Amino acid sequence: MRFWDSSAIVPLLLTEATTAAARSALDADRDVVVWWGTPTECVSAIARLEREGVEGRAIQAALRRLAAFQGSWVEVEPSSTLREHATRLLRTHPLVAGDALQLAAAITAAGGAPPELSFITLDDRLLLAADREGFPVIRFGIP
Repeated sequence: MRFWDSSAIVPLLLTEATTAAARSALDADRDVVVWWGTPTECVSAIARLEREGVEGRAIQAALRRLAAFQGSWVEVEPSSTLREHATRLLRTHPLVAGDALQLAAAITAAGGAPPELSFITLDDRLLLAADREGFPVIRFGIP
C-alpha cells in the first residue's frame, strides 16, 4: 500500500513524460491511498491543461480514467485529527495548505507511523517534508 499525492496521479490520467514511471509504480503496488481532495486536485490539473490547449478528447479520456480510478483507491476522509496534523505541518515545513492536507492524510493513513507507508509525489517540497516526517518516499520523474 502506498499513499499517492495528486501530482503523481495526474500522469496516470494524461500522457506526460512521467506516465511510464507512474504506471510502473502502480503496477508494483496497486493498493493506492489518497486524500479525500485528490479528485478535485486532479480535475484542477486537467482543467489547467485544457486551458493550455490539450485536445478535448484527451481531456475527456482523462476525466473518465479519473472516475474509474476513484473506484479502486482508498480515500482518507477529512477529520479534526487530519486538520490538526495539517496545522502542525504548516508550522514545521514550507508547505501550502493543500500539500499539508495531503501529507496529513498520509500520516492519518499510516496510523501515525510514517515508516509503514510509502509516499509518492512529483512535488519536491512535499517530497522533502514527507521524508522529514519519516515516510519512505518515491519520486519518479525525469532524471
